[in-house]
Amino acid sequence: MGIRLGNNQYGKAEVRLVHIERSTDVHRIKDVSVTSQLRGDMEAVHTAGDNSHCLATDTQKNTVYAFARERGGVGAVEDFGLALARHFVDDHPYVHGARQEVHEYGWDRIATSHGPHDHSFVRSGAETRTTVVTKDGADEWVVSGFEGLTVLKSTGSEFHGFPKTRYTTLAETTDRILATDVTARWRYIGTGHDWDKVYASVRATLLEAFAETHSLALQQTLYRMGEAALLAHPEIAEFRFSMPNKHHFLVDLSPFGLDNPGEVFYAADRPYGRIEATVERDDAPAPGRAWESVPGFV
Repeated sequence: MGIRLGNNQYGKAEVRLVHIERSTDVHRIKDVSVTSQLRGDMEAVHTAGDNSHCLATDTQKNTVYAFARERGGVGAVEDFGLALARHFVDDHPYVHGARQEVHEYGWDRIATSHGPHDHSFVRSGAETRTTVVTKDGADEWVVSGFEGLTVLKSTGSEFHGFPKTRYTTLAETTDRILATDVTARWRYIGTGHDWDKVYASVRATLLEAFAETHSLALQQTLYRMGEAALLAHPEIAEFRFSMPNKHHFLVDLSPFGLDNPGEVFYAADRPYGRIEATVERDDAPAPGRAWESVPGFV
């Protein structure tokens, strides 16, 4: 029986970087976490302990920090990830591929009686912006998105017509709360885009579709969100969503002599339904290695 080394990659995970742009009295903050992983001619380091082709994970970490300084900041996380991937692959002959995953954490200026403060911030509690840049030789892929965007509709949502079995206890409803934490990823076609502009537009489009869709199922809402964003953005090949159904159950107040006309709910944290799906163009280019090591999606 022969034994051989299979697919492999290595690197430094979750390099926390905060960059402060101080060119004016109004400072700007960029807060990211970078995971760098490399592939290539790495068999000897695994089978013989020969480190001559093993670019140290500490070197990868230092490169992240140095690039932030040399580039004058992080900029769009997609551009930062592409710059790192190109450096590792193009400048190191034994590195054939790179995966750079960047999470961005938002900050807002603290509001004061004199307006937004120049250099004091509060973490914005919305979503975390993400990107995964993969480079394999000359081929490059960018998968961007966000996670943890919590949304809720207090009406305009129904759920009925589902199969009934002897184990079914769920009642049909024509008026329910629909709430979810949206995790969305989208695969770009090419790399020459205004990343920040597209991100803001996609986010706004997804939110509008969630709000405007009269929902008959969370699956339907998910599809409408992806459909709207693809129609608005020809530079995107596909969307992948993971959306838990954050159930809200009407509380029975009758023991206290009270009615409850759809006003008081118990917000259950578990168990919960989880809806996952891909919405894609039928003529989208092949994904290649774009989705490798992007966990949690169908």
